[in-house]
Amino acid sequence: MFTVKRSQHNPLLAPRREHTWEALATFNPSVVPHGEGLRMYYRAIANPDTLSGISVGESTIGMAESIDGVHFHSREQVIVPMHEWEGYGCEDPRATIIDSVTYLSYTALGGYPFGADNIKVAIAVSRDGVNFDERHLATPFNAKAFSLFPEKVGDDYVALLTVHTDMPPAELCIARAKRIEDFWSPEFWNEWHKGWNTHALKLKRSEQDHVEVGSVPIKTKDGWLMFYSYIENYFGGGTRVFTVEAALLDLEDPEKIISRTYPLLVPEEIYERYGIEPDIVFPTCAVLNEKDSTIDLYYGAADTTCAKATIKLPDLLRALDPSGPARTFERAHSNPILSPIKENAFESLCVFNPAAFELDGFVHILYRAMGADRTSVMGYAKSKDGIKIDERLDRPVYVPRADFELKHGSPNGNSGCEDPRTVIIDGRIYMTYTAYDGVHAPRGAITSISTEEFLAGKFDTWTMPMLVTPDEVDDKDVALLPEAVDGQYVLYHRISGRVCCDIITDLSFEKRVSRCIEILAPREGMWDSTKVGLAGPPIKVDGGWLLIYHGVSHRSRYRLGAALLDPSGTILLARSADPIFEPKEPYELVGDVNNVVFSCGAVVRGDEVLLYYGGADTVVGVALGSLSHILKALT
Repeated sequence: MFTVKRSQHNPLLAPRREHTWEALATFNPSVVPHGEGLRMYYRAIANPDTLSGISVGESTIGMAESIDGVHFHSREQVIVPMHEWEGYGCEDPRATIIDSVTYLSYTALGGYPFGADNIKVAIAVSRDGVNFDERHLATPFNAKAFSLFPEKVGDDYVALLTVHTDMPPAELCIARAKRIEDFWSPEFWNEWHKGWNTHALKLKRSEQDHVEVGSVPIKTKDGWLMFYSYIENYFGGGTRVFTVEAALLDLEDPEKIISRTYPLLVPEEIYERYGIEPDIVFPTCAVLNEKDSTIDLYYGAADTTCAKATIKLPDLLRALDPSGPARTFERAHSNPILSPIKENAFESLCVFNPAAFELDGFVHILYRAMGADRTSVMGYAKSKDGIKIDERLDRPVYVPRADFELKHGSPNGNSGCEDPRTVIIDGRIYMTYTAYDGVHAPRGAITSISTEEFLAGKFDTWTMPMLVTPDEVDDKDVALLPEAVDGQYVLYHRISGRVCCDIITDLSFEKRVSRCIEILAPREGMWDSTKVGLAGPPIKVDGGWLLIYHGVSHRSRYRLGAALLDPSGTILLARSADPIFEPKEPYELVGDVNNVVFSCGAVVRGDEVLLYYGGADTVVGVALGSLSHILKALT
């Protein structure tokens, strides 16, 4: 599990109207060490020259300096078009320092309109990082985004480049050379190009997608870490979605991919959503901070500004370790801990999506159960150690009673009381759940029972349920914050695929929720791109609340993520970039609904989090994780 945290100083660099050469855009930065600070090279765009007859402004390469990595000053141009092969612009620099020499690669535009025949890679060389007294056209073929490894691999200099960016199929490729000068030798590239496809890393998940080289790779103990741009539907098939991913390459053979991440950064902030080209995050540099083992990921935002995000390297490497545990949580060896019992009519088909709470030394599990009539009720089991089931009732402990949850639709359709979440407040167990009659939109409902009556098995004393969400609104995943905040309560619910909340004055629920204070939204292009919903009620931790949530991808795969809320329970402080748990085992991949892990509750014992979940809407499992590990990643 890892998080990606944007700098509060973003955007770090923005256009300056008083500098005509960078009046329109400053983006796609490349940062290298310089003295006690950093030096940034970046793409700068001027306003279009109406006399030139070209509708786009000229791209050149600027330079700025910084001590702290966020405040950049002393901006100046360092590369402007000089040769015919770059006469129409110099774009997207990537700098590598080898033996005190700065090698700056960039995209050279040699004609207009821009096309495959005039877009190529160029390399500039400087001994002081400012005066680039050598410039070379590198590739004789169409290519972009060239980054040079910071040291030799074996006896070879190694580079990444994106080949045929403007004449697909495009691929991200590896090139190796005995001499660094080979990288601007036509003979070298003509020979390499004969078998260019054999050097491709094959990162694309679809032929409609596109990949481009991002950062100069960083050498780690586990492999070469690189960040790259992954663009869904770039060559058709839907809306283009720009994302950032990371991959780990073998230290001795960089053409071998050890592992890769899901998309870890997508356009979300204003400066990423709006600009010259909206909805773009494009990674061009990664800097390792050895003192605190973090990586600063620099990127272009909306083709207009420069921005930065930070990632903890140990967390990222753990997520990229193919031999490590499956995500943040590990399954109990006895999973599934609850399965349907054919002899019990109420749970003969499915048992899933459990709530869980600790009381009187036991973990109590209220789970959704369905029989052949597909009416959802609540079953009950309890466990002393949280894994081995010590008692399981052969009858439901909660059944539909109100008209809004009785079956009014097809006799073969779903209805009833679904997906419970429980909290204990002032000696009462409050259970929120989804009420569904098979006709109207699902709505949130609440009921309660005293802890004494619950422990005594007096399940006929549950209060009559009340609806807490509006009519005719598909509103699910309802849960209470487990305690009052400033004398008021927070009720979470889901509308339009996002987690919302409302503030309520008391627990009488004489009034339903009427607001959607947004807490968490889907992230287009990531593993939770379609919808998100609360898992169990938030867990109180130092400094706020831990929220576990489910996210659904555009392929309808349910995974779990983690987020940190402030003490009020209403402000998002941090959110995992990768899932903390995902379908893997057969009982999670195949069932009444395939590819699902869905949690409605967790119990914390010391540092151990016991996460209870439904697998493929058919069985109940439990997974174990470390609370301190989760919080360390989030904070």
